[in-house]
Amino acid sequence: AKDSVLASQILSPVAMLASALSLVTPSLVTPAPGRVAPMQRSADVSMAAKDSVTAGQVAGMAAAVLAVGVQSASAGPFTRTDIASLTYQQIKGTGLANTCPVVEQVDGMKTEIKVGGNYKIDEFCLEPTSFQVLEEKLTKSGVVTEAVDTKVTTRQTYVLTGMEGDLVQKDGKLTFLEKDGIDYAPTTVQLPGGERVPFLFTVKNLVAQSDGATSSISPGLKMSGGFNVPSYRTGLFLDPKGRGTTTGYDQAVALPALQAGGDESLFKENNKKFDVGRGSIELKVTSVNAELGEFGGVFVQKQPSDTDLGSKVPKELLLKGQFFGTVVPN
Repeated sequence: AKDSVLASQILSPVAMLASALSLVTPSLVTPAPGRVAPMQRSADVSMAAKDSVTAGQVAGMAAAVLAVGVQSASAGPFTRTDIASLTYQQIKGTGLANTCPVVEQVDGMKTEIKVGGNYKIDEFCLEPTSFQVLEEKLTKSGVVTEAVDTKVTTRQTYVLTGMEGDLVQKDGKLTFLEKDGIDYAPTTVQLPGGERVPFLFTVKNLVAQSDGATSSISPGLKMSGGFNVPSYRTGLFLDPKGRGTTTGYDQAVALPALQAGGDESLFKENNKKFDVGRGSIELKVTSVNAELGEFGGVFVQKQPSDTDLGSKVPKELLLKGQFFGTVVPN
């Protein structure tokens, strides 16, 4: 009798956790009824209960679910139709908000968007998937520049999206003039040695032209151009010594002897400035859906890193990824 009571006391928490697990429904990862079911990557995680699972395994699974909460396991890629079929709760915590849509594939679809008259590019999105820092390396043949892989330390907030701008023809070439949208994202990457490189991922005031005279967007189209890279820090930022561009001290308060001169070695640290650099980007269209006005492809971008308000020499970053956009009447 004592053994049976003891066994019931041990299994009670297991039964409670198993009951909690059974209450978890897949509603958070299922699109709203009557809408398009989203695609899933092969790396998606699925939790399926098996008849042969022991009580201890059930308890462990239930504890894990209760500890981290209920989240969708899907992470794309999704089309605009798929994203429109999902609710906020289904997207929250999945990383889907940090991705670009993909062009919807339909059998027999037209793959050429004719551009004539007053048009613009809307919902333009850039999703970097590779972050590299260009560093000079001394070899036997001399100094060479190599791309060093890095690790992103920023949370999933570095995708540029919702951008728009005019799509016009200049000298027979298609030209995209970026005007508005979420066109900058403060991002930080870490080199293999531990050094962290902050930069402002952006395409502000992008002017991109096609590589040849054309009046349509189709697979194989290449566009390239330049853009502005504003300072990673803004005017109200104060460094650890309380120095800034528009506020704060003119120099380090802990060094009063430098007030009479002799601050040449700290000139860049004291003389804060808002640097605006230049970057370049190349885009190649790989997929087009003319009926929906969608196009997408891959891009390669080069831009400088943060200068810490003028006190550091910027590094060059090489970003690669995919883009998406739509063509609509302006």
